[in-house]
Amino acid sequence: MSWSKPLIVASAVLGLLVPAAATAQEMPAEYAAVLTTLGKRGDFKDGVLKVNVPRNDLRVTIGGRLAPTPFGFGGWIALTHGDGGKDVMMGDLVLTDDEVNPVMSALLENGLDVTALHNHFFREQPRIFYMHVHGMGTPAELANHVKPAIDLIDRFASGHPAAPAGASSGPAATVNGAALAKIVGHVGEQSGPVYKITMERPDIRLREHGAAINSRMGLNTWAAFAGTDDDAMVAGDVAMLEREVTSVLKALRANGIEVVAIHHHMTGVEPMVIFLHYYGTGPAAKLAQGVRSAVDVLGKPPASH
Repeated sequence: MSWSKPLIVASAVLGLLVPAAATAQEMPAEYAAVLTTLGKRGDFKDGVLKVNVPRNDLRVTIGGRLAPTPFGFGGWIALTHGDGGKDVMMGDLVLTDDEVNPVMSALLENGLDVTALHNHFFREQPRIFYMHVHGMGTPAELANHVKPAIDLIDRFASGHPAAPAGASSGPAATVNGAALAKIVGHVGEQSGPVYKITMERPDIRLREHGAAINSRMGLNTWAAFAGTDDDAMVAGDVAMLEREVTSVLKALRANGIEVVAIHHHMTGVEPMVIFLHYYGTGPAAKLAQGVRSAVDVLGKPPASH
């Protein structure tokens, strides 16, 4: 995508593990109209409209194990105001492998950019891919530009046979979220059977055309836990500066957590922000400690080789 060089300020990590203050605000009329156009639900916090595009139609297993929708199959689109009456739109769409190219064409043919395409998992069925999108325009323009792709996803979803009752959500939540939050150092949220912890990167300040690219726009680190305290699984994403990549890799691998993807989500940024996806199984507390070990290296000088 065409980006002007954003102003980036990298400073010490302050409050990385403090709960984010995502403040609910009254929904602006132009953003309410976006939800109406797309036929989706969303919320407006910290100046960002977040539109939910979950794939509740998919019954995904990872290594034969059922993975709840909130574990990592909730797509989204986000808009926030930039300069000159224009909004910046970013998003991450969850697609099966045969949906990738039709949706990509729908985005490109309507003037939007596709900035990344990648996996989050190994051994998942069906195969799932994640497509990052970007656009500039008024909220109404962006809604109309992305609508053909969203409608296409909805048509794909309507063609899938109905999953058995409860299959999309998996088993009831049994991991101790409060205990996991204490280990990781950040409070999360319960979403059905999944406990998800989201952490901002306040030391990485990105702006595009005057718009702040914050956690709700996709600049964040997160960890999702499901299962039981004795037999859990974790999946997540780490937002890193280039100098942090090797240290994070070492921390995860030392704790037996699989690295499944290393890539960018955004193009044209300085410094480059790299995202790392991981997956692990085992006792929930041990998995949380592995996540904490990776989070603890963020914002620190790289370890000597």
